[in-house]
Amino acid sequence: MLTRVAQNGALVVAVLLAGPAAAQAPKSALLVLLGGDSKIWQAACQERGWQFLEPRDSAGKSTDQRIKAIAAEVEEVEARLPVDPNRVYLAAQGASVSTLFYAAARMPDVWAAAVAAGGSPRAAIDSNRLFAANTANLPVLWLFSNKNEEALAKTLRSAGFSLEWREPAAAGPAEIFEWLAAHQRDPFPTTADCETGSTVFTHCYWIEVTKFDPAESNDVLDSTRVQPLGSGAVLALGPFGYNPGAPGPGVLVASLPEKYAGPLKLNDRIVELGGKELKDAAEFAQILYGTFEEKPVVAMVERGKEHLRLETKIEIAPRTEMVTARVRAQYLPDLQEVEVVSRAITQMKLTLPESWLPVKINWNGTEVANASVAGCWLLDEQKELLTGKRCQ
Repeated sequence: MLTRVAQNGALVVAVLLAGPAAAQAPKSALLVLLGGDSKIWQAACQERGWQFLEPRDSAGKSTDQRIKAIAAEVEEVEARLPVDPNRVYLAAQGASVSTLFYAAARMPDVWAAAVAAGGSPRAAIDSNRLFAANTANLPVLWLFSNKNEEALAKTLRSAGFSLEWREPAAAGPAEIFEWLAAHQRDPFPTTADCETGSTVFTHCYWIEVTKFDPAESNDVLDSTRVQPLGSGAVLALGPFGYNPGAPGPGVLVASLPEKYAGPLKLNDRIVELGGKELKDAAEFAQILYGTFEEKPVVAMVERGKEHLRLETKIEIAPRTEMVTARVRAQYLPDLQEVEVVSRAITQMKLTLPESWLPVKINWNGTEVANASVAGCWLLDEQKELLTGKRCQ
């Protein structure tokens, strides 16, 4: 180990020899906060000896780009600090809660558990890209601020989302961290089940999808998409962020993309839409959810002491990722077999741990390999012939 010591005004580099136990620092948990009161969360981490990460500002990026950037930051921290990769936790408050739900379903194998304080997952659900199967190995706790949100929590869980919920009064900081600490990520869960409609999000625990083909149907695997709550309607004022649970009057413009070119400004308040006064942000969201046809509309905006009249329209945003791929892989120790069932996939890589060997690999009913070596195995389909071999 190198250390710098000052002697008589000179800087001397000394080499210190340390035994293996001294050189290996104990690894700690890491909490990643997507949004909220960072002082409170950071102080709670310090009390417990946890590392704390508040990701860099990613204004102007899409939600998918933000999620990928956050995962890259986690990798950077794990490389620099003694962080246990199986105890990386995700947290968010208020307006950032929808991003937490989205990140949990988009990249579940990064996190050991996730906790959402307040806010709402509605925006994540309405993205049309929230796939419940992806959270099977990732427990999520939602501390909703409004008892009425319990119906939404039940809807998510009935769709297959791995979700617990409580009212905020039932969980203080100590209880939240105790709940998180009770969970650790298993990099090799016996069942890995993931669905995606993106070629960017293809990694799922010990599976990586490398080729897609929508023509490869499989009735055994339905979609686990959580159905959007509303129409996906938006105001044609350009993208802006707001907290659906924020008090009124109207809806406060809480964030704008970096290169926003629309008429709104940060901290504007939309107080009227189509001649109707808006009680709060929840009412604004409800109006959009219930609008299924595009139409012109006038929005009244308060900007300090100014009152602005903006002629705009309500647009129905097109749904994305209507076609998806899904893979469910199980390690069956009694049969010494890895059973893989997939839809819309023609090539994937499996990473097998030493403890599972030897093991047969069965893909969509065909035995494609007998694995006696740990590591990467490639499953491939060529002209309807399924094969399996070690990765090159």
